[in-house]
Amino acid sequence: MTRTHAPGALHFVADGPVAGLALARRPLEHPRGTLVCVHGALDRAASFARLARRLGDVEVVAYDRRGYQGSRDLGVGGLEDHVEDLVRVVSALSAGPVVVLGHSFGGLVAMGAARRAPESIALVVAYEAPFPWLVRRTGAPTPAGDDPRLQAERFFRRVVSDASWERLSERQRDSRRADGPALLADLTTLSGPRPFDPSDLAIPVVYAFGGAGDVAHYRALARALEDANPLVRAVEVAGAVHGAHLSSPDELAAVVAAAWEDTCASA
Repeated sequence: MTRTHAPGALHFVADGPVAGLALARRPLEHPRGTLVCVHGALDRAASFARLARRLGDVEVVAYDRRGYQGSRDLGVGGLEDHVEDLVRVVSALSAGPVVVLGHSFGGLVAMGAARRAPESIALVVAYEAPFPWLVRRTGAPTPAGDDPRLQAERFFRRVVSDASWERLSERQRDSRRADGPALLADLTTLSGPRPFDPSDLAIPVVYAFGGAGDVAHYRALARALEDANPLVRAVEVAGAVHGAHLSSPDELAAVVAAAWEDTCASA
């Protein structure tokens, strides 16, 4: 994979493989393969636009997970629903090999899909995917029973910043608040029983994490995942925070490109 600042951007299409799932793509005439991006809690497909522009010779696909943004009409889904959606998206792609990049909760979705359909996915890159069943994070949020709109605002303020929330327009704030039910469903998954064992994964996984966030936690989690499965390899991204696809797209693109060369070029 060549890492360049390629022209073109993600564009939402009307004929995705899952009816009602808002899907965007950056198609190329002769791609080397496809990168599918899966967003985390309280995020959306469009947040991968900066990353997509930096991956020059692969087709990039991203989508709003059910319950979020353009896919709200599908209703809120659990982890298995999100895994099924991703498997259907991947199965419909014609430009292979397919690499799946999952950010945060999206990393769980990506690994779940790789476990379900290993023949369809060559590699998973999971950036700071939470595994509270392996290493519990101190102060991790738990689902609350009050207004999901308020929970969405609190989550955004905590994970991004108060200043970033204040810079949003009222329309943008309402859009984030409307994702509250989907956010609570994600948090409920993280507080429930272990959905799968990482030792079951049968394809390579790069577990990436930032060097400017909660490094001690993610280093411990990366070691636990490597111990659980020899197909998991940890990569620390110097200077990156949790939202690396937004704040450190060059560095994250370099991780994806290197992982692609190591796995797909030799396949």
